[in-house]
Formats: sequence, C-alpha cells, structure tokens
Amino acid sequence: MERLGEGVRVRLVAEWGRPLRHLELLQLGLRKHDVERLLRNGVLQRAHTYYVRGDLEPRLARAGCAQAAHPKSIISHCTAAELAGLRVWTNPNRLLAPGSIWLSCEPGSRRNLKRADVVLRCAGLTAADCQLHRGLWITSDARTTVDLARELPLREALVTIDHALSTSVSRGDLEAVLQRQRRWPGVQAARAAVALGNSRAESALESFARAVFSEAGLPVPLLQAQFWDHHGWMKERVDLWWPDFRTVGEADGLEKFEAATATARRRLLRRSFRRDQRLADLGVELVHFGWEDAVSHPDQLVRRLRAAFDRGSRRTGPAPTWRPAPLPGLAGSDAA
Repeated sequence: MERLGEGVRVRLVAEWGRPLRHLELLQLGLRKHDVERLLRNGVLQRAHTYYVRGDLEPRLARAGCAQAAHPKSIISHCTAAELAGLRVWTNPNRLLAPGSIWLSCEPGSRRNLKRADVVLRCAGLTAADCQLHRGLWITSDARTTVDLARELPLREALVTIDHALSTSVSRGDLEAVLQRQRRWPGVQAARAAVALGNSRAESALESFARAVFSEAGLPVPLLQAQFWDHHGWMKERVDLWWPDFRTVGEADGLEKFEAATATARRRLLRRSFRRDQRLADLGVELVHFGWEDAVSHPDQLVRRLRAAFDRGSRRTGPAPTWRPAPLPGLAGSDAA
C-alpha cells in the first residue's frame, strides 16, 4: 500500500467496503502491476472476478464477491447457515456442490444455476426473509433453515432444524416461513422435518439419529433425561430416553473422548464406564452408538434398539424415576 500514491490509497480505502472489479481498481488509479502486487502481498484477495480486502475471512470474502457477481441476490442455504453459525451436516458421499456459494434471488430473467463455484436459486424473498450479517445480506435463520429442509434429506435437514431451534429461532418463526412457501417444491418434506425438530437436541449425531429412528418407525424418544438414584438427581443426563421401554440411547461422537494425553483419555473412558454402571443399576437398557452406526449401518442400529425395547419391556422391577433435565439458554419455544 505504501508504494501507492497518497490519493490512490485514500480512494482505495474509501471503496474497500464493497467488492470491486478490476476495471474499478484501475479507475481508482491503480495500475495492473499494483493489483498483482497487492494480491501477492495479501492486501487484496480475488474471487468470482471481484477484489476485496485481504484481511477478510476467505469464506466471507468469497460470499461477498459471489453476491456482487450476481446483482440483487442474497446469500442463502448452506452458505447463509455457515455464516450465521447454524449447524449443517451433509453426507460426504452426497454433497450439494461442495465449496460453492449459495445465493437466492427474485424470479425473473435468471434461472436456477448450479456450478462448482455458485448455486443460485430463484425464489421469492420478503423483508422478513433477510438479515444483515457483517455487511452482507443473507437469509434469516428461519428462512435458511426451511430452505435447507426443502433441499436436504430429513436426516441432514434435522441437524440444522434442531440447532436453529436451540439457538436463534422459534417454531413459530419456522411455521411462518413454511406458510409463505406453502406451494413451493419440497415444502411438505420441510414441514414434516420441522414437526420433528426439537430444541433439546445437543449434537448433530443426536439429530441425525432421531431422523433415522423416525424413518424406521421407532417411537419418538425424549431428549436429555435425568434420573433419580435414591439419593438425588444424577448429575449426568442421557441423550435419548424411551420410558415405555426403559431404554436409554447415547449418541457417542468420538470427540467426547478426545484429550491431550493418554492419561486424560483413560480418565474420560473410566468416567464413562462408571456412568454406565450407575445407569445399569437403575434397571435400564443402554444402547451406545456413533456416527458410523447411524450413517453406515442404520438398519443394524435400529435392530439393536428394537432388541433393547423388547428386553426393557420385559423388566419387572420398579421403573426408574426421571425428569427432563433443565437446560440453560434454550432459544426455541419447544423445550419440552
């Protein structure tokens, strides 16, 4: 920057709030070799034929440049979810244009577009569907969630729905978007997915597995239950609980056992074993599962649960005392 003339620097800084074309940079007084040097030095970065400040986060920069390349568009779907911090999980074997920027625009002369770098959906937008995020217009969390529910299979859509309900939207917000989209493609699947959503789900694996269980016709589990151990309420809570079958389901992502040292990992495993023993002492069936079970072997997981239901139904001792565990900070309106 110091090698640019003072007037050029002032004009460039004044325009840094928006993506610029190469011609616009030249009109500000930069020469071709100035632009190339600023790219090499990281002062500028380029995406979708536009240039932006080099200190912007790469994903944010790419999204802003893609939006500028498609006038009157708004960042949406997977990209809006990522920027807004909503949880998204898509099967790596069925990615929707991986790495691309998703945009939406009002219907008109343009058509839907799906390329390696940009996916464009032509669909109506209202003021309620839009929000400003770090200087970029993106779809609201409710609109983003419903859009993904129309695009994705239930197992993947529920990951975002649950997270949105727990962090930033209410069920009424989602219902309002569904009403506006009542004649749009995929809206019936989205409505069914939203109906299954639950703000008490605490991980992507829990959400994904609940969709697997629903598709298999299993009873709907209660989420985040806490048990009485004859002395008080146990500190731990379980992920999934079927009281009619005295069965607990635990969604065990491997990250819960990650630690900096082998000693710390052994401590975590030992704590998990002790916890399982306390639950077993209450007379419940306990089924642990991970991502591989839910994604690669869902039929086997369902069979394991049905077998646990059968064993639990035949238990004759007193049923354990339980309650929905109190959870802090739920944003959604369906915390039951």
